[in-house]
Amino acid sequence: MPRPSRNLDRALLAAGRVLYEKAGASAVTIRQVADAAGVNIGMFHYHFKTREAFLRAVLQQTYDDMFTRLSQEIAHPADATPVEHLRAAIRVVARFLRDNRVFIARALADALSGDDIARDFLALNLPRHFGVLAGLLEEGRRVGTLKPLPTSQMLGFCAGAVGMPILGAGMAVESGRLPKPLLRMLAETLLTDEAIDQRIDLALGAIASVPPARAKTTRKRKTS
Repeated sequence: MPRPSRNLDRALLAAGRVLYEKAGASAVTIRQVADAAGVNIGMFHYHFKTREAFLRAVLQQTYDDMFTRLSQEIAHPADATPVEHLRAAIRVVARFLRDNRVFIARALADALSGDDIARDFLALNLPRHFGVLAGLLEEGRRVGTLKPLPTSQMLGFCAGAVGMPILGAGMAVESGRLPKPLLRMLAETLLTDEAIDQRIDLALGAIASVPPARAKTTRKRKTS
């Protein structure tokens, strides 16, 4: 007997993601997902067996799409400097955070409320992209293009400088409770590709090592 089309897998996962963002894991039922996807419950069980396995697949698919792009960005071009690779990696993660802010906020809320699926998802995946970024920071420090600061310090600084405005502005925009001109201003100045790239440049500039010419000038002033 031929296996049913994988299009059913995708339809179920897409429906599950929409429902998950609206209400969280505890409110998503198999019947809701099947009805939203236009798939009978038998096909749901065929593909995913259980509700828990399905929810884990919904969360994991969203993250894996981002991590695949992240891996591709730091692999090409191969002759790029560590800081160039770092800039590209932060850009991928930051845009993922912006484009999936409702999904991420729901996963964080579920984890904080004690949901095991969300907790396992975060515990499994947060170290993956943070590990990639930490490795690039360490390489930049090793070759002398980044300041000799602890990796955790630089990682925390970059995450705060680039990511926190996305979370804050994103929450405000999604709530819709502020005046529309203010919401539009937040979106245009904090959530666009250009705004994200500007913050990335500011963050990397702050942790970059002092250029040799400037270092010589500084020493000369001290001795005069």
